[in-house]
Amino acid sequence: MIIECQNLSKKFKRPLKEPGITGSFKSFFSPKYLFVEAVKDFSFSVNKGEMIGLLGPNGAGKTTLMKMFTGIIAPSDGKVSVLGYEPFSRPIPFRKKIALVMGQKSQLWWDIPAMDSFLLLQAYYDIPEKLFRERLEELSAILGVQNLLTTHVRRLSLGERMKMEMIACLLHQPEVLFLDEPTIGLDVLAQRNIRDFLLAYHKANKTTII
Repeated sequence: MIIECQNLSKKFKRPLKEPGITGSFKSFFSPKYLFVEAVKDFSFSVNKGEMIGLLGPNGAGKTTLMKMFTGIIAPSDGKVSVLGYEPFSRPIPFRKKIALVMGQKSQLWWDIPAMDSFLLLQAYYDIPEKLFRERLEELSAILGVQNLLTTHVRRLSLGERMKMEMIACLLHQPEVLFLDEPTIGLDVLAQRNIRDFLLAYHKANKTTII
């Protein structure tokens, strides 16, 4: 199994505060909290090369699961293993085998061209120069953004930026790709293009995709 989790749960503690100055004093001297159970008793397993979709309404805990799978947050209870690693320990070998794309957060630097971000990622993941150029050329050609690599990210459309995000997360050829609403905010055509790309990439590379 590539991913295994048993009875996974996550609780968040949120402070409660009454309005006004009086409420501020009360919350300072006698704080009260609301405990929210974002994920409860979740068990799940994924085989190598599978492409799995997590479906649920807003607030169902999908993003929380993604963050636990990638080690951004630790579970409150239960166990999770990804590629044989405990994600929250965040060892470097583990980080080099996964990638996470969050539709509402960018890993690209806003005020520099996407190419500069790609070069930084090349250094971080220790991608050999020849392999880096080959992957960049292939991915940018498939996504049709070869002529945009030297354009500042802030000048790209939302759809173009998401294509650059896809390139950024795939340059190091991760074994597991986590996608959290990668098409959010995109128009219907852009959504279809991203989905078609992911299906083709999965078919060609057998990458495990969640």
